[in-house]
Amino acid sequence: MALKDLLVHVDSSKANAGRVDAALRLAAAHDAHLTGLYVAPDQTVMPAYTEAHIPGDILEEQRRVALEKSEEAKKAFKDAADRAGVTTEWRLVEGGLTRTLSLHARYVDLLILGQANPSDQWSVSQGVVEQVLLDVGRPVLLIPYIGAPESFGERVLVAWDASREAMRAVHDAMALLEVARSVRVLSINPRKGPAGDGDLPGADISLHLARHQVKAEAAHIESEDISVGEMLLSRASDQQADLIVMGAYGHSRYRELVLGGATREILESMTVPVLMSH
Repeated sequence: MALKDLLVHVDSSKANAGRVDAALRLAAAHDAHLTGLYVAPDQTVMPAYTEAHIPGDILEEQRRVALEKSEEAKKAFKDAADRAGVTTEWRLVEGGLTRTLSLHARYVDLLILGQANPSDQWSVSQGVVEQVLLDVGRPVLLIPYIGAPESFGERVLVAWDASREAMRAVHDAMALLEVARSVRVLSINPRKGPAGDGDLPGADISLHLARHQVKAEAAHIESEDISVGEMLLSRASDQQADLIVMGAYGHSRYRELVLGGATREILESMTVPVLMSH
């Protein structure tokens, strides 16, 4: 799938400039159109019992500040787009963040979203990121709040477990994999037998990638003492990967919320961009 229509979430967080810059670089590399979407909170969706206890002037002030912030973000977005020479569109929507992001992202090739930063009041929350991943039905490229490497996507690490979600992620990332300098397919604690990852974990998907002119190297490791998420991040660091491709929520979200899981670990601790599909 070619990347020709991209959507980036724009907000007033400290990480916004780095996220927009990464989105513009990706759009330029693929000759794609980029839409910047700023979601201002809609006071009309506030529960009546809550709104009744908040004076009207405070609600109006909150709305005024939000719209003022959106104008600042719009100017920064347009200035950055002009410098990058990318065709863009600006959208300001008042509404619920999760629903608005998911709705607008269904009509593009890729949603570019920021990692949640608990220390930044203007950052998207972890809950929103998780729910969008489950709801949107499109691939999501998550940019760490520390920023993205200058040329991310050159050295790609694919997390492979032969699941539906992993296959979706590989397919959704094909346009990036085809132009990468190196692709490593990594299976962690692979399941044995024909119902699992086969006798040579990663071999089948590597062959599929080869037919798309992607030269992928398959590897697998066993890890009993370190979680899958930690091992994936460790290998990404060791191999100087600048992009991780993986499926999101192979188990039920409830199970991952209670017991933890690779998806949540990566969302919380990512150091390079991560493309996720559910």
